[in-house]
Amino acid sequence: MRHEVRFSGYGGQGIILSAVILGRAAALYDGKYAVQTQVYGPEARGGASMGQVVIDDAPILYPEVADPDIYVIMSQQGFEKYGTRAREDAVMLIDADLVRSRPACRAYEIPATAEAKTALGREIVANIVMIGALVAATEIVSREAIERAVLDSVPKGTENLNIKALKRGFELGERACKP
Repeated sequence: MRHEVRFSGYGGQGIILSAVILGRAAALYDGKYAVQTQVYGPEARGGASMGQVVIDDAPILYPEVADPDIYVIMSQQGFEKYGTRAREDAVMLIDADLVRSRPACRAYEIPATAEAKTALGREIVANIVMIGALVAATEIVSREAIERAVLDSVPKGTENLNIKALKRGFELGERACKP
């Protein structure tokens, strides 16, 4: 089953790293095929950035994301630039405190940045909170695969903080999906 995932936010939020981690989890630890691409403006930190991942059970013949079915939006600017055209049957996870707009598709509000600041004491792990919520809400990869990919990808010495952030994201994603 092919999934096209688009992450967007502003430079410095770890948007590109999030896409890399998801692709790594799928390809290295869940036995799927994955392709990751990224876009960021010349302003980099602070400007809109976007990372995309295609995940499939079969070899990926066309690696470009043409019509995302899953979105992770972490800023209003990211929503305006990359999320406004989401199809009605798409799933969108939005950072509840940073994104004012709401899409026409199914949306889950995840307070990733607020949780990273208050519960974990480090805003820098908001992207990892959001990855945990993404996996809990969509099951696009297994929890074991995403945990291994996070541990492979984060700076040495931050592993415990990032695993706490991931697990907090699992909890928030489960809560957001409850009817």
